[in-house]
Amino acid sequence: MQRAIRVFGSVLLWAVVALCCAIIVVPRFLDRIYYEGPASPHFDTARFFNPDGEDTAAPPTGGSRTNFFVRYFLQDDGRPLWPTHVAVTPSKPAARVDGQRMVVTWIGHATVLIQTQGLNILTDPIWANTSGPYGFGPRRVTEPGVRFVDLPKIDVVLISHDHYDHMSLPMLRQLWGRDKPLIITSLGNDKVMAGVKSVARDWGGRVNVRPGIDVIVTRNHHWGTRFMADRNRALWSSFVVTLPGGNLFFAGDTGFGDGKWPAEARAYGPIRLALLPIGAFRFLPGQMSIASHIGPIDAAEVFQRLGASRAIAIHWGTFRLSYEARDTPPKLLDAVMKCRTDIGGGRAFTAVAPGVATEVASMLPEPAMAAPVTRDQVIHCLDTPQVRALR
Repeated sequence: MQRAIRVFGSVLLWAVVALCCAIIVVPRFLDRIYYEGPASPHFDTARFFNPDGEDTAAPPTGGSRTNFFVRYFLQDDGRPLWPTHVAVTPSKPAARVDGQRMVVTWIGHATVLIQTQGLNILTDPIWANTSGPYGFGPRRVTEPGVRFVDLPKIDVVLISHDHYDHMSLPMLRQLWGRDKPLIITSLGNDKVMAGVKSVARDWGGRVNVRPGIDVIVTRNHHWGTRFMADRNRALWSSFVVTLPGGNLFFAGDTGFGDGKWPAEARAYGPIRLALLPIGAFRFLPGQMSIASHIGPIDAAEVFQRLGASRAIAIHWGTFRLSYEARDTPPKLLDAVMKCRTDIGGGRAFTAVAPGVATEVASMLPEPAMAAPVTRDQVIHCLDTPQVRALR
């Protein structure tokens, strides 16, 4: 009986692998045109691209894409074990937070509730149990920090790109049906979100929410797809939300690229809070980043370049998307921030638990510029038994 179960499981697993390979190799019928417009520094009239260098297409391990997916699905890639389930005590946010108070609740992955100025802003809302199409994809390990039924009325939703772990169409339709929020995204994603009214802008585009509060679509370094064949048919982005008490920056999903995009976001005004990804970065032993994602080392550099008063870590510990252990990103971030002696003046970049309402202090004055710390200096500082033991 056990042998029959193992055989059936192997057949099923290889069927899934074959399906994934078929989607990658012969997917022309899945291609879609999401946006049509003139050429630009990041659009060739057919597909978008990273103007600072296109390095996101290669498999993360450097080998063949088919081999990467086969080893991933067979779990034959040396990944550290994750827990199968992390329980969370969900919180119930206030209906509104008025004035310049800012309360932020990390719900999980890149889903964050930001409450300030009487507005409820939600980023990349995902409550699904899996991060792929039709129930496939990595399973959710950590429960949402806020149950959807306890979510206050949402006014603004920011959608960074069309990957399934950031754009959940069932959830967006549910939100739209319940609250009719202003949904803001980058070019092409409005066509992906069929049945949901949204506003799409190019990098640098601005959407007015109300007097004194705008959402600006800003550059980052990533890619997009729903079916592989439609790769980069829609644009990826970060966002700046201009606020009277200091701006909000949401990085979305991003690699480091040329590292100039944080200064572009900073140019729109002082940043009170940055939401920065720190996970899905260690695809090979010893790696601290990958072209599509920033790990804690590069995230801390982004924090410094943004000049933000506070940053909260996102994009870790919810779905198992790469090779690092579940708690490696926050542990490494803590070590990195201790090595970064040039980030001072009371500025903090930390991980928080899902569901915990975090009060964000008012803007801090610009600190005196300390001598910059290089990436090599940070890596040298991290060469300790504790960091070397992380996987």
